[in-house]
Amino acid sequence: MITVNIHEAKTQLSRLVEQAAQGEAFIIAKAGKPMVKVIPLGRTETGTACRLGFMTGEITVPDDFDQMGSDEIAGMFAGNAA
Repeated sequence: MITVNIHEAKTQLSRLVEQAAQGEAFIIAKAGKPMVKVIPLGRTETGTACRLGFMTGEITVPDDFDQMGSDEIAGMFAGNAA
């Protein structure tokens, strides 16, 4: 992965963006210190894939889910261990 300074990034932005869109991510640095990483849209970093909703339609949650076991829990708080 290449690192470019801000001045070079400003003067070569079109070329750099095109390369990033083709899968070649790059880093923009200021005074030699990395500041941002440019990656193409649609590509996710390893380990950051979002999986919300991946089981939609596969399971159901009972309507009384938030009440399940409430009698037993209340008994434990009252000192009536089962």
